[in-house]
Amino acid sequence: MPNIVPISRERHADKGWKRFDSYAFAARTALAPLVAAELPKAAMSLPIAFVRQNERYVPVAVLGLEPTTNLFVAPDGRWIGAYIPSALRGHPFALARTENGDRVLCLDEDSGLLTEAGQGEPFFDAAGEPAESLKQVLDFLQQVERNREQTTLVCDTLARLELIRPWPIQLKAGENERRIQGLFQIDESALNHASDEHFLELRRVGGLPLAYCQLLAMQHIGLLGRLADLRANAAQTTARTPASFSLEDQDVLKFDWGSP
Repeated sequence: MPNIVPISRERHADKGWKRFDSYAFAARTALAPLVAAELPKAAMSLPIAFVRQNERYVPVAVLGLEPTTNLFVAPDGRWIGAYIPSALRGHPFALARTENGDRVLCLDEDSGLLTEAGQGEPFFDAAGEPAESLKQVLDFLQQVERNREQTTLVCDTLARLELIRPWPIQLKAGENERRIQGLFQIDESALNHASDEHFLELRRVGGLPLAYCQLLAMQHIGLLGRLADLRANAAQTTARTPASFSLEDQDVLKFDWGSP
């Protein structure tokens, strides 16, 4: 279990942190939440759906066929794919809300990435102010959080206009048929027949790009079955994953929307 602790001078002034070099921490993450700003890139390579959380719809990248299996994380911790959800790129940091509603930057102290002073990146500079690298982390997470609020508004509008419906999925993985339940999709027919008033409302809140990105990304759902087959075959033959599904040469931790 993560041990999420607010970052403070008292606790972390004499500590450092390391950038992660493996996605093993996400190996059991089958669904990764997405925000609207990243959907155009995510839709090019990942299947995207909606899930219900606290009576609201949330867009997610569908990363596995089992609740605790991420098929985009190779056994050696590499990310297999062209886009990495922002929800994973901020590891081991997170924003938490205090009792008075403020957001504070936190760290998972059980991530294995907390170091002693002089090792890795410092949390604070010599003057006791947040180090530049920590400011970059905070800025990235704040961007994600601000966009999450806009994404919530868009999804609430799509739901109110009854443009989201269940997405029953049945995939072939090996010799077996696999069913995935609990996911939702844009109702394309309802969207195409939306009234002018509803269409303009969607355009005003930024709902059209999100809706079309989700529909576009549905074509990638079959990739999960193929990745499951590749993993099963690799386990039997100890062969490496084919190059077409290998991680491109890139920095693991990137704090900008233009990154994969």
